[in-house]
Amino acid sequence: MTGCAQHSQRLSGLAVFFSVFLPFALGHYLSSLLRTVNAVLAPNLVQSLSLSSGQLGLLTSAFFFSFALVQLPVGIALDRYGPRKVQLVLMLLAGAGALMFAHGDSFAELVLARAVIGFGLGGCFMSAVKSISGWIAPERLPSVHGYLIAVGGLGAASATLPVRLALQFTDWRGLFTMLGALAACIGLLIWLVTPRPAASAPKAPAPTVQSILDVYRDPAFRKTISLMVVPHMVFFGIQGLWMGRWLSDVAHFSDAAVAYLLYLSMAAVIFGAIAVGMLTEWAGRRGVVPLDVAAVGIGLFLLVQVGIVLNFKPGFQTLSVMFTLVGTITGIEYAIVARSMPPSLTGRAATCLNLLIFIGAFLVQAGFGQVLGWWNANVLHQYPAMAYQTAFGILVLLQLPGLVLYVWRRGRAPAAAGMQERREGAVA
Repeated sequence: MTGCAQHSQRLSGLAVFFSVFLPFALGHYLSSLLRTVNAVLAPNLVQSLSLSSGQLGLLTSAFFFSFALVQLPVGIALDRYGPRKVQLVLMLLAGAGALMFAHGDSFAELVLARAVIGFGLGGCFMSAVKSISGWIAPERLPSVHGYLIAVGGLGAASATLPVRLALQFTDWRGLFTMLGALAACIGLLIWLVTPRPAASAPKAPAPTVQSILDVYRDPAFRKTISLMVVPHMVFFGIQGLWMGRWLSDVAHFSDAAVAYLLYLSMAAVIFGAIAVGMLTEWAGRRGVVPLDVAAVGIGLFLLVQVGIVLNFKPGFQTLSVMFTLVGTITGIEYAIVARSMPPSLTGRAATCLNLLIFIGAFLVQAGFGQVLGWWNANVLHQYPAMAYQTAFGILVLLQLPGLVLYVWRRGRAPAAAGMQERREGAVA
């Protein structure tokens, strides 16, 4: 019996919530807040440093790049040392990065600080997944992961109107100082309240490069990412920065209106994540596999982006909210992967998935800015609608093959099964 199983027999569900779920969920909350805060701070940063669209994209996406680089080392550390120890170190590092950002005076210094923040927050979600997976039944994973993603949505929502309100009392430097202190406090909270592993629990064997490659070679893993990983990249890369700029540049909403719409969008993540978890469990009881649910959601996600490409002006507000509401379907891939992998690989599986997602999010966020740079900005640093239509059109074309491939495979499966039955009948 594992240490987690021993603990789960002694702790009530309420105790597990307060001592396991909540501390790690707070880390994910802060990670989502810092990932998306530049969507609101973009005008302040552009004004302070006179940034181009390419520089703004690079500055913000540095978080994703460093986040991706740290995934495999953190995944190995999680399986070897456990989430409690790993998160204490990482959250203190994130706090140091936030303080560096608060005191940065140049573009290069802020890029470096943003990267350090990404390093420190790189283990938040997968630490939570690793901890939670050891305390609940596998069939409960989709809904519990949905709750975790909802907490992340709350963090993203906190990066909108609450941040704009905070800027009335301090500047962006003071804000990052407070966020740095919060990161350190969360790390200490995890260390103090999370149950220690049982002394008799065996330490996980040292992982190898082969064990990492085994994750990527797993058929279920590859089938999942072929459908979901590119939409997940787009979801993270766009909602953390460019959705707000699109509302400002193309829809010509004021900064206050943009902050309000971003708040509604990020709040929609909370309801969307919970709904996705509940819908997936409901569909599972009726024989529908989670990947089929995900395929329907990704189809809707692409339709929302097509509306943006077509520059559907009457629906600008609705499209901005629907992008994040429907985009939460991409988060279900963590639960799908966690259910398909052995427990000893859950940490590495989550990090392998994160490695792909966040490298892709970095490329999406930075590349989107480069595409906008093909056009000249006006005196207000705004880019024309055609620039955004082109950038979003490229993203749609990148996501479409995965959905087409899944539908094609889904259609072939019944035909292959029928052919096999006919062969068995002939043999009989």
